[in-house]
Amino acid sequence: MRTNQNGLVDRQALDDLRAFLERHSGLVVLTGAGISTASGIPDYRDRSGGWKRSPPMQHQQFMGSHAARQRYWARALVGFRTLGEARPNAAHRALARLEALGRIRGVITQNVDGLHQRAGSRRVIDLHGRADRVRCMGCGARRMRHDLHAELADRNPRWSTTGARAAPDGDADLETDFSSFEVPGCTRCGDGIWKPDVVFFGDSVPRDTVERAFDLLAESEALLVVGSSLMVFSGFRFARAAARDGKPIACLNLGRTRADDLYAVKLEAPVELALDALLAGLEAQPPASLTV
Repeated sequence: MRTNQNGLVDRQALDDLRAFLERHSGLVVLTGAGISTASGIPDYRDRSGGWKRSPPMQHQQFMGSHAARQRYWARALVGFRTLGEARPNAAHRALARLEALGRIRGVITQNVDGLHQRAGSRRVIDLHGRADRVRCMGCGARRMRHDLHAELADRNPRWSTTGARAAPDGDADLETDFSSFEVPGCTRCGDGIWKPDVVFFGDSVPRDTVERAFDLLAESEALLVVGSSLMVFSGFRFARAAARDGKPIACLNLGRTRADDLYAVKLEAPVELALDALLAGLEAQPPASLTV
């Protein structure tokens, strides 16, 4: 799919995607960072699937180094403002409406921003967790992230006014001396490590989350990939499983993906434009499974 000079979605390509949804009314949607860029949240990869910046924090690095945690939380105190203030865009709202219309069964998202839920999607599996919560890695206690950030700001007042360019998932492009940054431990168990309730690179998605996602895929007739390069295996596995089970796959993404050879339809356009236009054409039509 391409857009013309006025930013309008190519009509024939849009018709191809609409036909896919009309043929497969009970589909599941797998989303990635590309669906949230229009909400002002940066993504990790370019159109070729390569890193735009240094790879993000690794799980073992975070857990094994106090200095790494100082760097992480200092940058988060600056960069999380962008994630916290983000609002759902037309793509999130379109998927929520398509679910309400019975066109899709649910969403499996690799994002941690919670924007699908805020847009009104009801059946959402947060494959990599939620960035608005934190968890003690010692005792399992949980608290809201804004509460921890308030404590971080009280302990490190000068960082609250530090400016830097936002990076993906609440990070910031900031390099400086972080050695004086105070990182509190969990008071419930003594000194447990507070970690965002998300799956860092190098960590594994919880088994029950993976099982729920596969159950949703099993219920569905087809898979639609939106805004993801699928370069990370935790998302790619669902495209591979759909192909193995003979379920057709469509993709709406700007650029190359890891599953390009698996798609029945692949369309390239800004996802918010394409999904909004797609919704406009489908709203008046009942899904095939509801047709009398």
